[in-house]
Amino acid sequence: MTQNASPLPPRPVHEVSHRVQSSAQLRSHGVTAAQTAAQCLPGGPWQLLLPGVYLLHPAPPTNDDRVRGALLYAGRPPVGARRTVPARSGAAYGEAMVTGLAALALYGFTSAPPVIALHRIDVLVPRTRRLRSTRFVQVTRAAVLPRPHRRRGVPLAPLERALADAVASLTDASTVRRILTEAVREGWCEPASVVRELSTAKLLGRPHVVEAVDALLEEGRAVAEGRLYEMVRSHALPQPLWNVELALPGGSSLGGVDAYWPEPAVAVELGTRSPREEHVAFAAEREHLERLGVTVVRVTPKQLRDSAAQLSVVLRTAMMAAEDREPAAYVVALPR
Repeated sequence: MTQNASPLPPRPVHEVSHRVQSSAQLRSHGVTAAQTAAQCLPGGPWQLLLPGVYLLHPAPPTNDDRVRGALLYAGRPPVGARRTVPARSGAAYGEAMVTGLAALALYGFTSAPPVIALHRIDVLVPRTRRLRSTRFVQVTRAAVLPRPHRRRGVPLAPLERALADAVASLTDASTVRRILTEAVREGWCEPASVVRELSTAKLLGRPHVVEAVDALLEEGRAVAEGRLYEMVRSHALPQPLWNVELALPGGSSLGGVDAYWPEPAVAVELGTRSPREEHVAFAAEREHLERLGVTVVRVTPKQLRDSAAQLSVVLRTAMMAAEDREPAAYVVALPR
């Protein structure tokens, strides 16, 4: 009796939970390298998606297939490392996470093209990984990996890091401006944290990025001002003087504030400046005003978004405390 030399039919077709599998996952299902190679022959039911990653279907890869394939490729253990790769998805991704434009698309950004339209998917891995970019996978390295956010089981770089990696890959000023503006306008993140990440990535020297950052800070200020108006209204605080320049009667300027209650001498300043100038500038202005008896409350956009009720209590308490302290120096409030 002649023994059949053809490869045995692979077992995982009906056993695996996803149609994109790594070679390690296929081995864990009992599929040999020879069986895998046979299934990937021209006209076969499988195809090689990326080195060591297979699509168990002859059709073109979908968005999910490409994202999972990129993560499996980037998350495979280093050469020589011993590791059992279970069939479940997230455990096989290692420390890899999607970043850049692909991550923004998966977060739900309307200004980012859909994953299927992208020529590449950026994946973030440790700097020590010896891994090459290949086909549609672009490898980006980090000395210290951030903690990923998971969307439907897919590990994504934190929004600010994904934005910085996306900006690093773009040369079109209008696209950079659109994605940064959407990040702030839709409440994904605060301008200061985005600028900080762009600075860390050494992107603020690019002229088109500088222009986009200026627009980002303007957008962030407009959003924060809207939240401040809403906090005063919804928590029934007295109406302040909005956006005024404080000065001494002789004309010496004391700096601008976003809201000012003259009788209790309480002022609010929004923390919407760039990180480089914010701390020094605010500290100097506050010290000068408080020497004159004006209480200055610094409010960040994040606090207005997440803790408006607590902020309203802080402001109301500051106004009540004015009754127990020495009267403030006479200060003139001028439109700015």
